[in-house]
Amino acid sequence: MLWRLLGRVQGCQLSSRFLTEFFGKEPRRTMNASECVSKGCALECAILSPTFKVKEFPGPRKLPFFNCIDMASMLMSANCRHQQRSVTYTIGPFQATKGERAKVKVKARLNLHGIVSVESARWLIEEDEVDVPVTKEATKMDTDKAPADVASGNETDVNMQDANVAENGATETGDVPVQMETDTKVEAPKKKVKKSNIPVSEVVYGAMLPADVQKAVEKEFEMALQDRVMEETKDKKNAVEAYVYDMRNKLHDKLQEFVTDSDREALIGKLQETEDWLYEDGEDETKGVYVAKLDELKKQGDPIEQRYKEHSERGSAVEQLLGVINAYRQAAASGDSKYEHIDLNEKQKVLNDCSEAENWLREKTQQQESLPKHADPVLLSSDIRRKAEALDRGCRPIMSKPKPAPPKAASPPEAPPSPAPAPAQEGEPQATTSPDPNTNVDSNGNPDEAAAMETEKPE
Repeated sequence: MLWRLLGRVQGCQLSSRFLTEFFGKEPRRTMNASECVSKGCALECAILSPTFKVKEFPGPRKLPFFNCIDMASMLMSANCRHQQRSVTYTIGPFQATKGERAKVKVKARLNLHGIVSVESARWLIEEDEVDVPVTKEATKMDTDKAPADVASGNETDVNMQDANVAENGATETGDVPVQMETDTKVEAPKKKVKKSNIPVSEVVYGAMLPADVQKAVEKEFEMALQDRVMEETKDKKNAVEAYVYDMRNKLHDKLQEFVTDSDREALIGKLQETEDWLYEDGEDETKGVYVAKLDELKKQGDPIEQRYKEHSERGSAVEQLLGVINAYRQAAASGDSKYEHIDLNEKQKVLNDCSEAENWLREKTQQQESLPKHADPVLLSSDIRRKAEALDRGCRPIMSKPKPAPPKAASPPEAPPSPAPAPAQEGEPQATTSPDPNTNVDSNGNPDEAAAMETEKPE
């Protein structure tokens, strides 16, 4: 990190030497005051922004505290004040149970603006628990008697088995109880920590009382509301002025054919009267007055703009409806294989709907063409779009009907099972099967398996 000096401190060699020893680098003198302010603001913006990540500076952070403890009748009050400009934090009082030192845990916070605040304080009280010795009684454990030496080989195993066999043929168990004694153990004493909250009070010197702060907040809210009303009033006034200028220019340009001469002159006169009122009596009016004045002007100007809008959008809407009609008509009249499964009556219904929509469009178009442009239209673009949507909803399910699945091929009938042979009665000779002369027989009279598993080979 580079350090730079500004102002008169650049000529002080003692300050430069002290800063060099403290930071380990010699400061530079290549920045003026304006650059310092701009770079500092940019760095602070980067620190506060969640988009950029600024490397933390590993500098020492110390807070000047001083303690004041008074002892009187085992009542200890610790007033820990942190001097931060004009702010004083008081922690306590609290009562101690013993004459030992009390441990207080203070939680402080440093916000992004470099301001330190004390949030909470806790009093840690350590209490020793009673030591309870834990003794364990002697226990008896049955262990099997094992030989002293374990030899390897078959001879050793035989000797051990013979030694454990009694004269009457029973084996001796050889179980001998062994007594295990354990020493008495005493667990280490544990300390129980009890936490108690300590009140923390904040005193700001020169600050207002809480009641005055609340009144100031309410006053600020009222002023913010007034500012918002004034801003909205100014916007409505500008809207009236902009409508006057814009409508006046349109009446002499693109809206000239969509309004009669008498209506145009009347509206131009109304616009001129509103403009004069804005710069004289209507200079400082309320928001409601400007809204009412704008609505009054739009009541005369909106029908003219609506006629111009319908004339501009009617052509695209007519083309859209004609495209839908032609598409379904060609699909219903074509002999394509993908429409062969559709019933002829349903195809005829599609053709009738297309003809009906085309006749309606032709009739409305003739009525509209017979009217002047300054008259209210009888064929609206919204009606044409609704007609196209209705035709599409009625014809699409018919023309997009999927083909039926082909019928499955009938499987050949299965042959009936042959009846089992009847068992032979007593006295009747059983039928014997003569051996196949082509079957190979081995020396023992058994048929050769390799010959029996042979199958016919294709020619």
